[in-house]
Amino acid sequence: MELTFEVYLVLFGVALLAGFIDAIAGGGGLITIPALLATGMPPTMALGTNKLQSCGGSFSASWYFIRQKAVNLKQIIWLIVFTFLGAVLGTLLVQQINIDFLKKILPFLIFAIGIYFLLTPKLGESDKKTRISYLGFALTAGLGIGFYDGFFGPGTGSFLGLAFVMLLGFNLAKATAHAKVLNFTSNIASLLFFMIGGQLMWSVGIVMLIGQFIGARLGAKMVLTKGQKLIRPMVVVVAFVMASKLAFDYGWFE
Repeated sequence: MELTFEVYLVLFGVALLAGFIDAIAGGGGLITIPALLATGMPPTMALGTNKLQSCGGSFSASWYFIRQKAVNLKQIIWLIVFTFLGAVLGTLLVQQINIDFLKKILPFLIFAIGIYFLLTPKLGESDKKTRISYLGFALTAGLGIGFYDGFFGPGTGSFLGLAFVMLLGFNLAKATAHAKVLNFTSNIASLLFFMIGGQLMWSVGIVMLIGQFIGARLGAKMVLTKGQKLIRPMVVVVAFVMASKLAFDYGWFE
């Protein structure tokens, strides 16, 4: 399929905005996937192309957090390993089974995260005592949420951020930084399988990847400068918008 220069320009802008939002609160796919589908791209190719461009945003934010020493890669190596493994397993399994049940309950789960953040204003305000070891986190949240991202995906950033706050006691800015690194890990794992299947439109993916890279860099900087004051309200808004859109898409209102 052939797209005009104007369409590429719009997709670049969409990716830039999505990258900025996703680096702070997650949910960038809510913006990019509908935009890709609107071009007439087949759904599977749209999902593969979305994974490619989202890698630009998640890599940009992750690299910024690492350079600013908000993330210590040596400390979370097992989290990265098991998140990657989980995403691979999820991507393999989703091709074999029906996920209609998950589609039905997912809006409720994401809405619940929004409510939880809304009703707990001091959540992630400062570091708290850890409730689990890093290896324990890798074997549970890392593996489980990585599996979910490969299996389905929406809300992965929100689930990871909440897990870091609740299980490892991270403040919200630190949790967001670490969540983005694991999100990049699971994105890469899923992207590999879309590449193998040839389900990518490289020209669109690369243009949007550049937009995502720039937007995520700006968003990541906001995370470290504004912290909880910015992240918490954005997580609430994005969670409510995401839950509403998914509920509509998956037939809750029919």
